[in-house]
Amino acid sequence: MLKRRIYQGLTAAGLALAVAACKTPELVQHNVNRAVPATYNNSTQDTLSTAKLRWQDFFSDPNLKALIDTALQRNQELNITRQELQIARNEVQIRKGDYLPSVSLGARADMGKPGRYTLQGATEEHVHIREDRANPTPLANYQLGAFASWEVDIWHKLRNARKSAATRYLASVEGRNFTITNLIAEIANSYYELLALDNQLAIIKQNIGIRENALRIVRQEKENARVTELAVQRFEAQVQNTISLQYNTQQRITETENRINFLLGRYPQPIARDDESFNGLVPPVIQTGIPAQLLSNRPDIRQAEQQLVAAKLDVQVARANFYPSLGISGGVGFEAFKPGFLFNTPESILYNLAGDLSAPLVNRIAIKALYSTANALQIQAVYNYERTVLNAYLEVSNQVANISNLQGSYDAKLKEVQALNQSIRISNSLFKAVRADYTEVLLTQRDALESKFDLTETKMRQLNATVNIYRALGGGWN
Repeated sequence: MLKRRIYQGLTAAGLALAVAACKTPELVQHNVNRAVPATYNNSTQDTLSTAKLRWQDFFSDPNLKALIDTALQRNQELNITRQELQIARNEVQIRKGDYLPSVSLGARADMGKPGRYTLQGATEEHVHIREDRANPTPLANYQLGAFASWEVDIWHKLRNARKSAATRYLASVEGRNFTITNLIAEIANSYYELLALDNQLAIIKQNIGIRENALRIVRQEKENARVTELAVQRFEAQVQNTISLQYNTQQRITETENRINFLLGRYPQPIARDDESFNGLVPPVIQTGIPAQLLSNRPDIRQAEQQLVAAKLDVQVARANFYPSLGISGGVGFEAFKPGFLFNTPESILYNLAGDLSAPLVNRIAIKALYSTANALQIQAVYNYERTVLNAYLEVSNQVANISNLQGSYDAKLKEVQALNQSIRISNSLFKAVRADYTEVLLTQRDALESKFDLTETKMRQLNATVNIYRALGGGWN
């Protein structure tokens, strides 16, 4: 009767333990908003997207293709990202091993003599063991066997942890793809900047020749007493100003070349390019598709989505800490006090099997804090996903408007350059005919140089805009 009551009490205590352990705090959930506008800047709902093009097909310049191909092999940041992939892959294997049984082989040898007042020593003394039957002193023990332990994944805590690690690995893959996209865009933009600087340097050198020729004419005019020394000095200053601009441009070329070399993971060396092809480059026609395609095309959005999935799994893992856990352990092998008896079966065979069930009951502050942190990280992942989608849409929208406005700006600048070139010829003729002041010649030459620079700059910005929208749409990584 007493034993029965004891068993009933233990059963009730076990049930109370399980019920108390299963109580988890309620936390507020935040649902992710996946809605995006139907179009970009009220454009058509055409699903054709330039993002589907491989970068080898999007870029036509063979020199640029060679640079990108080298960077994809040697860029340090990309190689660091590849090692992060390996780390994430290893984490998946670690988590996978956690929910599988752990089995190990072991051998052990020890020797000792129990004290007189220990349980073993007192027992031998008390029962007056015969001298020929007494345990050897000191007593040796040899053991050889296989031992296993396993946490039964009742609540899928370990499986969810493995799924979370696998999802984070997929997020790392998308992070690598996003790095590739940005790397290709950065190289292309730097390459077009380099071509533009080459073109500007050629304009400067041509302009230096024009201004030096004008300086010679002014000096002759001074000798003929048609102008003063002031005109000579003004023309001389303009020549020196243009020479200074030449050195500044050469420095920018060097820095741009070194930036590209850095992206290629190599020390400074000349960048192969055809600078004469710059003016003939025509920005490709861009198909933006619809905003919903960003969710599948942009690697950073897919990365944020995978991180969100992993964060939700982490909440499930943290919740499972409140529940009882079941562990099973066991072993089988041989044990004897002499090596010669070790394999004398069945007397030397040992085996054991044990199971333990435990659940947190008191002082669960740390578990609650971990659960609260996991939920906060999940909400954080939701906001990060929404921010990434919003940023992607705005990037595309900005570049769509940028391409349109740059085209209008380029057309106007081209007309300005044509008009100023004609003005230079007119001002020189009028100056020779003493029908125009030398300051008009100086101002016309200055305006013409600036307009040519602006035209080259606008051309470069047009090319960069096409690269940037290709990146913003999610192209380049596939």
